[in-house]
Parts: sequence; C-alpha cells; structure tokens
Amino acid sequence: MPKVRFTKDYDFKPTMQSTIGFKAGYEGMITTAAAEAAAAAGAGEVTEKDAPAKDAKPVKDGDK
Repeated sequence: MPKVRFTKDYDFKPTMQSTIGFKAGYEGMITTAAAEAAAAAGAGEVTEKDAPAKDAKPVKDGDK
C-alpha cells in the first residue's frame, strides 16, 4: 500500500455505493487503486511506494 499526501480534498468511489473522503493535508497509507486515482485527478502525490504497515512483522524463512 502506498503512502499518499493529499494536496486537495478528494472523494474516492471504489463502488457505486461507497465513497471514501480524503481531506487536503492528510498523509497516510491507502489502497493502490485510491492512490492511482488521486494522483490521476491531481489531488495527491505518492510519497512512498509499498510502505510497510505499522504492525507488519517481517517474514522469516519457513514462516507461513
């Protein structure tokens, strides 16, 4: 999941029945689809590609 900084308010509609609103100034990890749509609309910029989640644990060889 990329980390994005929004430069203006942006509404992302992943389905016809839902909307996710991002306020200008918000910076955080969002789905790749939302990041690409925001960048294409000129509402945000990707600051980090594939940023690790805060609670992500490193996978060791042999772990599932």
